[in-house]
Amino acid sequence: MGVRKVVTIHDAKTNLSRYIKEAEAGAEIVIARGKTPVARLSPVDPVPEKPVRNFGALKGMFSIDERFFDPLPPEELAAWEGKPEFWEEKPE
Repeated sequence: MGVRKVVTIHDAKTNLSRYIKEAEAGAEIVIARGKTPVARLSPVDPVPEKPVRNFGALKGMFSIDERFFDPLPPEELAAWEGKPEFWEEKPE
């Protein structure tokens, strides 16, 4: 971590934008109530960019059977829809 600076709450409120810029540059700012540290302003790890999705990258690697498009049996459809009749015990 970079430079560590201790500031009061009043100073942090007055100069928040400046301290945010310092944190972005790698500094760590500790905010204190009187002489007691209560919070820390520090840089955040950068959010990784989403990977680029290559449309059609899996083409030809698998196939879907015609049965995929058949209607689901009522019991399985109820389970997917979260209907209570799926969860109830069925008499034998």
